[in-house]
Amino acid sequence: MVMTPRGALCQPHPRTGGGSRPRPRRQDSGAASQSREATVAVVICSGLRARTWSLQLCLQNTGRMRSSWTPLGPPVSQDRIITSFPKWYTPDACLQLKEHFHSQVSTACQHRNTGTAGLRLSKVVVVGDLYVGKTSLIHRLCKNVFDRDYKATIGVDFEIERFEIAGIPYSLQIWDTAGQEKFKCIASAYYRGAQVIITAFDLTDVQTLEHTKQWLQDVLRENEAGSCFIFLVGTKKDLLSGAACEQAEAEAVHLANEMQAEYWSVSAKTGENVKAFFSRVAALAFEQSVLQDLEKRPSTQSQVGDGDGDLIRIEVPKTQENKRPPGLGCC
Repeated sequence: MVMTPRGALCQPHPRTGGGSRPRPRRQDSGAASQSREATVAVVICSGLRARTWSLQLCLQNTGRMRSSWTPLGPPVSQDRIITSFPKWYTPDACLQLKEHFHSQVSTACQHRNTGTAGLRLSKVVVVGDLYVGKTSLIHRLCKNVFDRDYKATIGVDFEIERFEIAGIPYSLQIWDTAGQEKFKCIASAYYRGAQVIITAFDLTDVQTLEHTKQWLQDVLRENEAGSCFIFLVGTKKDLLSGAACEQAEAEAVHLANEMQAEYWSVSAKTGENVKAFFSRVAALAFEQSVLQDLEKRPSTQSQVGDGDGDLIRIEVPKTQENKRPPGLGCC
């Protein structure tokens, strides 16, 4: 994370002769006494791409901190706005058989009291054999495109997809990992910290289904037990129909129950179930993030968003306003 003055991200310092340095720009003392602004550039590199987000913070003398977490790019599209809990694909292999958000989460969202959940990125790792359609699946969601001639992913790549869930902004950081054995040692370094694991297989190739167990073990080796949502996703649904599709899905549902995973069938070519699937992923990850924040919240009350949805407020009881806790240093 790099802190730079406003404007410095796109204007490099000019070269100066004789070892002299450019003079720092004066700031208006009157404006500085009212607020202080900074631009935080967060650059995440996957080796192939770099993405930059900006977080503009304005600290005011009133004790309020306004926040605008605005990833560079277009606003959230209508189909990324989730107002009710997305439904499962099949009740035979489902992580949660419910149709509504947890009551505590619903209350927190209504009162704009979801802590830091709206400022987080949930990490989603997609694994599976070569050519099962992992990249196609991600590109159908993020870019709404399908290309028959995708080249095999080298190492890892990632995309960011933004949602609005119950009025709160939320983002998925979706990691696309290589399916080739020679890149496993590289990809495994990116498995850590996953909140969601998606193990993908080709519905037309039963061998790729059998291999999903090993892929799941590889990812779980880098994460704490019970900390991840697990999904088993059958791709290329457009290539099967009728009895063949039913047979392939029955085998997949049986394996999903063994893996304690939720099962979905999708088609990146036609887009079938892709948006519904990732909406389900985002909703489950969001709900877990809010619940975790509520559990570890201290006695002070934090809020994300007021009426206009851009306020982070920290409220301190009046009896403690001008008291310093014992043993606390000057800093």
